[in-house]
Amino acid sequence: MTSDSDTNALKRRALLLVWTGEAWNGLEAGVGLWSGVAASSVALLAFAFDSFIEVFAGLVLILRLGREWKHVEEERAAELRAQRLVGLTFLVLSGYIVVHSSATLLGWLVEPRQSLVGIVIVVASALVMTLLFWRKKRIATKIGSKALRAEAIESLVCDLQDLTILGGLALNAALGWWWADPAAALALVPLLLKEGREALFLEEKE
Repeated sequence: MTSDSDTNALKRRALLLVWTGEAWNGLEAGVGLWSGVAASSVALLAFAFDSFIEVFAGLVLILRLGREWKHVEEERAAELRAQRLVGLTFLVLSGYIVVHSSATLLGWLVEPRQSLVGIVIVVASALVMTLLFWRKKRIATKIGSKALRAEAIESLVCDLQDLTILGGLALNAALGWWWADPAAALALVPLLLKEGREALFLEEKE
């Protein structure tokens, strides 16, 4: 049986982990954007923009944690609007990836160059977010927080799906297959569309 003091300590630890994830997403977004522009990499730019969206989505989920722990219901409408904005942003990102990747594959834009920095940040992202997932999941189980568990799973899924990008970057670096870069970005589109639809129709699901 967890005491109130232990529960509060776990909640503080959970929020620290969530904010750590937010800080990491901000870092990987910045590094991804810089390396993506430097290498003309569609995949890295998609990774960076997705990370920016995850920062905003994380803030929405932090608000959900606060509502759950304080048993507040009044802010539900505002949360739904924010979630729909996240969903719309995922759809816009999908459109951008399709246009940019297609233009690159058709030779209208510069061929993506190799990016060791890009490979490192994607691998590091997967490792960091996996570690945070397990820590947050354990706490969520102890305090019975559905919101924290959902936040952990969504963050992990979003970062692991970016491993698709690693394949494109690795093929470009190892074999010089520049087309693998935009192809990897295109492979993210179905996943991004799925996330966008789920966020837009959140109210109907719940």
